[in-house]
Amino acid sequence: MLIVMCGLPGTGKTTLARLLVARIGAVHLRVDTIEQAIVRSGVARHPVGPLGHAVGYALAEEHLRQGLTVIAESVNPLIGTRDAWRHTAVGKGVRVVEVEVACSDPAEHRRRVTSRSADIPGLPLPDWQQVVDREYEPWDRERVVVDTAGQSPHQSLALLLRGLASD
Repeated sequence: MLIVMCGLPGTGKTTLARLLVARIGAVHLRVDTIEQAIVRSGVARHPVGPLGHAVGYALAEEHLRQGLTVIAESVNPLIGTRDAWRHTAVGKGVRVVEVEVACSDPAEHRRRVTSRSADIPGLPLPDWQQVVDREYEPWDRERVVVDTAGQSPHQSLALLLRGLASD
């Protein structure tokens, strides 16, 4: 199965993906990690553009081919990248579940964005204005939505697990 986790920075995608990996034993493909490795190699600078996602799609295909469940995590703000992840799963004949992680409380979301620190050395984190100004196309299909506002990461994980079971 391919689980595609999307959402604006600071909504809780990475936290949820890590909890889900621990629960189900999946492979976690974090596009931020891929992009920062590309930058460290000297091949590109931030923003990396489509290169990070292209590497992510290839890695996802490889892991899916081996029969592993993959959690692909990125902001994934564009219909084109969402379609590409879906195509990756369909091309391998596996189930795909798209998950949008949101934080519906603007004050909480802002606090998260402004108080977090990078867990990937050298990765530049967006400030609140960059998050607010970020292009994020509306969804055009069904997905599991997990609103992390006002709840613990484990409560959000429970919502995600219910969504995965019912999808």
